[in-house]
Amino acid sequence: MSEADAVAAVLWIGVTMYAVFGGADFGAGLWNLFARGGEGGKRPRDLIDWAIGPVWEANHVWLIFTLVVLWTGFPSAFEAVFSTLFIPLSLAALGIVVRGAGFAFHRTARRFRGRLLAERLFGLASVLTPFFMGTVVGAVAGGRVPVGNAAGDAVTSWVNPLSLVIGALFVATGAYLSAVFLVSDSRRARVPDLERYFATRALVSAVVTGGLAAAGLVELHGHARFVFDGLKGDALPLVILSAVCGIAVLVLLHRGARRGARPLAVGAVASVVWGWGIAQHPYLLPQTLKISAGAAPSATLTTLLVIFGVAVVLVLPALGLLFTLAQRSVVEETSRPSPQPTGGEA
Repeated sequence: MSEADAVAAVLWIGVTMYAVFGGADFGAGLWNLFARGGEGGKRPRDLIDWAIGPVWEANHVWLIFTLVVLWTGFPSAFEAVFSTLFIPLSLAALGIVVRGAGFAFHRTARRFRGRLLAERLFGLASVLTPFFMGTVVGAVAGGRVPVGNAAGDAVTSWVNPLSLVIGALFVATGAYLSAVFLVSDSRRARVPDLERYFATRALVSAVVTGGLAAAGLVELHGHARFVFDGLKGDALPLVILSAVCGIAVLVLLHRGARRGARPLAVGAVASVVWGWGIAQHPYLLPQTLKISAGAAPSATLTTLLVIFGVAVVLVLPALGLLFTLAQRSVVEETSRPSPQPTGGEA
């Protein structure tokens, strides 16, 4: 493996981590938005607040990591992507800011209207942000991002059937991951009714995600043949693995066996991300810019690899500790949801 390929692998690790943890984070906002009003929707929203409160900001570490590695390690690819796709990327960045503000303020607003507005902003931004990120991926995979400063069309590069399908797939995947995660969180909070509530939504979102993935393959066949051929070639084992993991999650949830569903869901998404990377290898921008051609000088790549090694030693254990404490309910920003009312209370 060349030094440039090693840095590309590091980049893809960051993309994978953000797709999993950031995707689940965005999905939680979608379920917050879709929870019905009144007391019937309050308890699912309370669970979402309790589950993601300690960790939601930490998930953006992977986005920053990915952007820094891309900018430093592959500057020509960074220039091409961010100049051609500045509209969806700007909308995604705005969505991240609005989403964070909505989540922060909906718990501190004193008036009902202010709290409701903050919740709606949090939910809408959680849907639109991954959608715009998905359109960027669709534009790259579809070969609509040529090398150079703003060399591609600022609108048609991402407003096309492939990009729109991939954008919708990103939203559905986040909803699926989040629902599976929230099933486990419901069990941890000892609220079995919410466990069933999110298990149903996990099953539905899994079916929707599978349908959008099939539609994405059709669009790739028609408009991104190079990546499609890669998916049915070198990346085929990962595509099959993703399908197997997804089916296994459905079986576990349908049978009520929750253990194992979360790692299998993560495996399904991670397999897709790495399948995409292998499918378009050795290109950063399919059939336009190879990894070797777009890489920074060797000294820069070496420095990046050293920094990655330091991050593995210092940052990963800290994040692991945070998630471990959150899963053990040691770190709680809000109280866990109340048990389901029974008898006369119901």
